[in-house]
Amino acid sequence: MPLDESDSTPPTVRIVTDLRDVVAGLHSGMTAAAAIDIPIGLTRGEPRAVDIEARRRLGPRKFSVFPAPVRAVLAAADYDEACARSRAACGRGISRQLYNIVPKILEMDDLQSPALQQRFVEMHPELSFAVLAGAPMQFHKSKPEGRAERLHALRTVFPAIDTVCGSRWRGTRPDDVLDAFVGAWTARRFARRGHLQLGGELDERGLRMEMIA
Repeated sequence: MPLDESDSTPPTVRIVTDLRDVVAGLHSGMTAAAAIDIPIGLTRGEPRAVDIEARRRLGPRKFSVFPAPVRAVLAAADYDEACARSRAACGRGISRQLYNIVPKILEMDDLQSPALQQRFVEMHPELSFAVLAGAPMQFHKSKPEGRAERLHALRTVFPAIDTVCGSRWRGTRPDDVLDAFVGAWTARRFARRGHLQLGGELDERGLRMEMIA
């Protein structure tokens, strides 16, 4: 997407299944910045301060922010081992929903570095929508009212968004596309250094545990 918000070029959607393609775009200069709804930076046991702060800011949408797993979970072979590793590290297990994205968290962790994090950052769609609209969304994104209010917010920065949001892409849900657009808006804000940053503590790998919006 262009960095110039006055550009009225219709936005495009491309499905990327391998995060290495995103990293390649960043290294080549084709992509100025990228934002992803995947935890970057993990603790050994204590909750991430950024997750707590994001939930505090989101009010009615706070339950959309899952606590990031502790780093030991990434080495688990199955769900039972993941829960056992989590309980040993922080006294609680993890949900099936969180476990289902552990492979993507591991993929991101394997690729990420303090240098790459200068251009490839963590975001959360609901936090970004709250910043874009000036307040947390009132309705869940899967509801017609939730889709409408998110589209209304996105039209302020993507005037032509309706030209693509009526389409379907294999392996995605309609709200996934809206989340991707607010992620693109977040990456543009980060590239222009006009973003909001929550958190920022370093994990044991030197990665910032933060969210950008």
